[in-house]
Amino acid sequence: MGKNSVRGEGTPGRVEHAGELGWDESLYGDDASEASGTAAGSSGHSGSDGATEPARSGESKDDSGASKDGPGASKDGPGERGGPGSAAGTGHRRGGRRKRGKRKHRILRWTAITLAVLILGTATAGYLYYQHLNNSIRKGDRSAGGSDAKKTAPNAQGQTPLNILLIGSDSRNSDENVKLGGAKNDRGGDPHADVQMLLHVSADRKSASVVSIPRDTRVDMPPCKDTEKKKDYPATNAIINEALGRGGAGCVLDTWEKLTGIYIDHWMLVDFAGVVAISDAVGGADVCVKQNIDDHPTKLQPGGSHLHLTAGNHTVKGEQALQWLRTRHAFGSDIGRSQAQHMYMNSVIRNLKDQNAFTDTGRLLNIAETAVNTLKVSSELDTVKKLFDLGMELKNIPMDRINMLTMPRLPDPKDPDAHVVPDKAKADALWALLRDDKPLDGKDDGKPAAAPSKGPAAAAPDSLAVSVVNGTGTNGRVAAKGRATEVVSALKAKGFKKADTGSSNPASTSEVDYPQASGAQGKADAESIATALGLPTSAVKASDVKGLTLVVGADWRSGDSYPKQDPKASDPLKDTETVNGADKGSCMDVYAPYRF
Repeated sequence: MGKNSVRGEGTPGRVEHAGELGWDESLYGDDASEASGTAAGSSGHSGSDGATEPARSGESKDDSGASKDGPGASKDGPGERGGPGSAAGTGHRRGGRRKRGKRKHRILRWTAITLAVLILGTATAGYLYYQHLNNSIRKGDRSAGGSDAKKTAPNAQGQTPLNILLIGSDSRNSDENVKLGGAKNDRGGDPHADVQMLLHVSADRKSASVVSIPRDTRVDMPPCKDTEKKKDYPATNAIINEALGRGGAGCVLDTWEKLTGIYIDHWMLVDFAGVVAISDAVGGADVCVKQNIDDHPTKLQPGGSHLHLTAGNHTVKGEQALQWLRTRHAFGSDIGRSQAQHMYMNSVIRNLKDQNAFTDTGRLLNIAETAVNTLKVSSELDTVKKLFDLGMELKNIPMDRINMLTMPRLPDPKDPDAHVVPDKAKADALWALLRDDKPLDGKDDGKPAAAPSKGPAAAAPDSLAVSVVNGTGTNGRVAAKGRATEVVSALKAKGFKKADTGSSNPASTSEVDYPQASGAQGKADAESIATALGLPTSAVKASDVKGLTLVVGADWRSGDSYPKQDPKASDPLKDTETVNGADKGSCMDVYAPYRF
């Protein structure tokens, strides 16, 4: 008999176009090879060792099954087909190894595919979640249009300081905030920025300073534009916590820049509910009160945070942390509240460092995620990564190089019992330290020097028109008669031939203002005037004046040159509530009516 008359007997039929359907025929063919060998054995003959041999064309068998002589007939002997050492004799074993090898390869292939799908799926889900967080960030314009401060020049290493304005809102425009903050009758009203702090991180990231301004501080506010309400607000003189309602956080930033001359990189705004969530995310803070405290409403003060603690040390988190940060009456005033807030912030940073949280990516991402859901930030902080990186800025700063204080202030002449104004001499010295990137602890050794200024040279004195203003009539004192004329004469004697008097404008301290639009040239010209009269360079400021203007303030009531100041009179750290990050022993005094 010739070849098997049934085509492909024992062998699965080939699937046409299997490859086009995405099937792998090589996977199907392993079993097919084995089945084909079995079918062949049923139609072939055995060799001398019993192995079967398929019949070939032209070969016949006798009744015993032995092959007859003829072309291609097998011969007995070593190496014969089917004999020891022949390929046919070992073919079954090699086929088994091929089968097992292909099956192993098939398993590895499917394992690799499964892992690839899992990795791709996880990566895709992670990416989509990351994008979801990025899209969830609430953002606002950095400025409300009244910002004019310039960035500090980089140091010799090209580094610049980082300034972030931290704003706490008393907004009650949600059920949760009404529940946490009370005063439901205020729902829907303009929010107030009851907490305002500037975080300054030095260019070399080796020190940090935090300065608070009390919420009841009277300041000059620039014009602000609220892009969400599509409303413009004119410049005014008002209490600083009202700035948030005049153009959002961007207007608060502009007001700070106008007051301090410090360029602020970012702002971050949080409400009551946000404080609770963030406090839980960071694990709370360690605080201390010297006496039992119960900040409850009274006949004179109907509000209150409802903070209730026994004397001693406590860890506060969640709603209790919010109560601590809001407590004002029991700590005596807004100044006491600022001091308590500084204690809380220092403890948070210290605990994160002690717990190695800054090296725990998962922990930081959790905090960043909480921040995404609770903060509103300036528009440059538009990704989780940027928020994450911002948090890392404090990682390497030693706790004893972190200092916090409240702006030096004086009673407000318009309302001395309720409001304050900046103590201009001390406050200006404080702002100058931050503008020049000087640490508040005075430990400046080894810090890279600022890059030398490459600004233009001042114009010739006889070409500069200077308007001199008599501002000596402040704080209830009568203006020193003829002061502007006297200083004009002193300027002319030093070569400023175009100096002339201008309208009176009361000012606590003397300064030389130059038009913002005149830029570096205007600043250089103003500095030449200050130098000629002995004024410090910190007295030179960009302003909305039309030309160079010298304001002779209440600190310069007589003489042709600016009087040398008592260093203590302008020391921003003297008699100011300063809290150092390494101080674990600070404890708050409780005002007597709020003790139990």
